[in-house]
Amino acid sequence: MSEEKLKIVMYPWLAMAHLTGFLHLSNKLAEKGHEIFFILPTNTQFKLNQFNLHTDLISFIPIQIPHVDGLPDGAETTADITFQMGPFLRHAMDLTQPLLHSLLQEIKPHFVFYDFTHWLPALARGLGVKSVWYSIVSPAAVGYLLRDEPNADAMLEPPSGFPPSGIKLSPQEVRSRRQWCNLIEYGSGMKFVQRLLMSMEECDALGFKSCREMEGPYCDFLGKKHKKPVILAGPVLPEPPTVSLDETWANWLDQFKAKSVIFCAFGTEAILKLDQFQQLVMGLEITGLPFLAALKPPQGCKTVEEALPEGFKNRTEKRGVIHGGWVQQQLILSHPSVGCLVTHCGWVSISEAMVSDSCQTLVLIPHKGDNFINARFLEGELRVGVEVRRGEEDGLFTKEGVMETIKMVMEEKSEIGKEIRANHRKWRDFLLTKGLEDSYMDDFVQKLRSLLVD
Repeated sequence: MSEEKLKIVMYPWLAMAHLTGFLHLSNKLAEKGHEIFFILPTNTQFKLNQFNLHTDLISFIPIQIPHVDGLPDGAETTADITFQMGPFLRHAMDLTQPLLHSLLQEIKPHFVFYDFTHWLPALARGLGVKSVWYSIVSPAAVGYLLRDEPNADAMLEPPSGFPPSGIKLSPQEVRSRRQWCNLIEYGSGMKFVQRLLMSMEECDALGFKSCREMEGPYCDFLGKKHKKPVILAGPVLPEPPTVSLDETWANWLDQFKAKSVIFCAFGTEAILKLDQFQQLVMGLEITGLPFLAALKPPQGCKTVEEALPEGFKNRTEKRGVIHGGWVQQQLILSHPSVGCLVTHCGWVSISEAMVSDSCQTLVLIPHKGDNFINARFLEGELRVGVEVRRGEEDGLFTKEGVMETIKMVMEEKSEIGKEIRANHRKWRDFLLTKGLEDSYMDDFVQKLRSLLVD
């Protein structure tokens, strides 16, 4: 088995961050010559074609996502639905179980990688296929958040055995976490957190996009808690884009001096309430610095333009842009004019920012779920960013808080800014160490092989 190339099926949760995260891993495995069968929704394939760097080894298998009452017609991913519709989309994914059985029978892979399909390990086991629960979320966030606590207040503190750290949640964050973890899954009656815990308990190994040098204690905690091997794929950095930055953005950014522009990006799914959207953009405005913000329209609005505070556009037209569509985040982060990223703390966005040569400071405004733990980890342990402070009970941030935090990290003479930039350089150099990714991926594959002989 030591020389035989692996055959791996990928079936991630139907959200773009999960799909792209699994595809980045697929590319790294394909570089080593392994064959990947990537299952994804039919009409979503065109969005991922550009990221498939090994079409000879990575085969997309498009499938029709069954319709479930409660979902919009044609809904395939979380981009097509509201947060409240999540249980219906997960049920639609559950309805693909017979199709997955047929595909695994036909492909006969060594492994299937998954995250939300709690039924997949048992199905795979019946066909002699090993299963790996692969997380695009950090080990620290998984370790802290994924527990079914009957006492809600228990979530204010880390779980028993959690590595000593400054990571903890506020009362408002606990309420937010309880909301999504306790969602009742349509069709099964279990809670969402129970689905995730079952997904982890039933697999043959837990896999993470992480490095032991950064999160080793959290990986050890999870391995001990779940009595499973924890295998690390390394940083799994996306390849540099092969296209250039769109001319419109390149020309706009070229106007400004090096490291002077604030780039604010909240990902494809973070949707703010109107008042917080306005506090955020006004916070950017009152810094007096140039800014480019890529944000989804806030709740209740169809466009970002209609959500802007009165007079905002006239006041900032020469130095600020609020854009409601997709942008080339990797390329913008690498532009010499960009000096700060204001982020919702999604792990994929953080990974891209951590290896940017130009953008060396992070301002953290976590939005939901694992974002809060990511923010505490980045500020408290890696010391590469500063979190915008919020009300302890209402969880709201203010324009003044946004402005003050940006100034704190961007001003040349700021001691905190100097520390943040120095630590960013240190971790960037580590992540880009020659041979690091190769070493991690070789070890990852070796540990997969060892599972086949257990």
